[in-house]
Amino acid sequence: MVSRADRGPLADWFWTIDRFFLAAFILLMGVGFMLSFAASPPVAERLGLDSFHFVKRHAVFIVPSLAVMIGLSFLTPRQVRRAAVILLGISLLLMVIALFFGVEVKGSRRWVSIASFSLQPSEFMKPAFVVVCAWLFAEHARQPEIPGNLFAIILFGIVAALLVAQPDLGQTILTSVVWGGMFFMAGMPWLWIMVLGMLGAGGFLTAYYMLPHVAGRIDRFLTGEGDTFQVDTARDAIIRGDWFGQGPGEGIVKRIIPDSHTDFIFSVAAEEFGILFCMLLVAIFAFIVLRGLSHAFKERNDFNRFAVAGLVLQLGIQSMINVGVNLELMPAKGMTLPLISYGGSSMIAVCVTAGFILALTRHRPEKRAQERSLFRVTSAVPAE
Repeated sequence: MVSRADRGPLADWFWTIDRFFLAAFILLMGVGFMLSFAASPPVAERLGLDSFHFVKRHAVFIVPSLAVMIGLSFLTPRQVRRAAVILLGISLLLMVIALFFGVEVKGSRRWVSIASFSLQPSEFMKPAFVVVCAWLFAEHARQPEIPGNLFAIILFGIVAALLVAQPDLGQTILTSVVWGGMFFMAGMPWLWIMVLGMLGAGGFLTAYYMLPHVAGRIDRFLTGEGDTFQVDTARDAIIRGDWFGQGPGEGIVKRIIPDSHTDFIFSVAAEEFGILFCMLLVAIFAFIVLRGLSHAFKERNDFNRFAVAGLVLQLGIQSMINVGVNLELMPAKGMTLPLISYGGSSMIAVCVTAGFILALTRHRPEKRAQERSLFRVTSAVPAE
């Protein structure tokens, strides 16, 4: 057991880390590994691979993901900012490279091949983008003469342009909503709210009329006509699972869902373990979001407050989109369920997000102060 009297880095980490956050993240990773046994074998067999090909790769990805999450949780807020700036620069560069030299999958260029590993730079861009924008918003709140909000708007424009160019409408919407939420917490004027709202609506209409695959997905969602095989089978899997599920390995509908191990793993969980299990899964994500917002509400430091709120909103909205697609509440999007779905880039990137959250919510002595409003800043505290 680590002693409180020992003030080494490990002991300091052990006594200051938010254990509830840490337990929730590790629990989700464990559930994801368990569900890979149910969802992955049918996909591997259809591709002519070993039945447990994706299960083994999922296990391999867990090790570096855990190492990244734990390693980043040791950082101070200042080190988190520096790491985010470096990660954002590298991610944006790789996103540009992907547009010209990347691997094209289903009409989108989102992947960069490095040796035998395929990397999706936009996944790593998301947590870094949130942290950097939080820093810019905090600097403007501390010293209004610093054009932090303007720089955040320019940065958002660059990121959105690269995502649309891939094209990746789902990530664009996710990034836009999270960025807008952070801007609102930083004190966005009502004029900006109206302007950005109109720009968002205009961008959505432009995507509908300019991108055929976007129009097709929205039309299929609204009319129910066309190729709706994936969402129909996902719905059938959930219905067949009922409240308590068919039991581990007893799923039948999962065998014909094309992306059962990634975008539709929630439906597989419902078929084999039941709706109650899925409700518990959703409750874990809700706990992460609410606990993060509670930390942000009590936080004195503007940067920590904006960053933690933005990071947990990112996880919450991404999980909400994935679950919404599985329940046919939203048009189909290629978005994974954080820490649950198969995918090396996605898992490691989400663990970067988790590591940043753990680092920024540690119970440091300098954070003991009066509770402050999440939306109003009475006296700015300089970033560490």
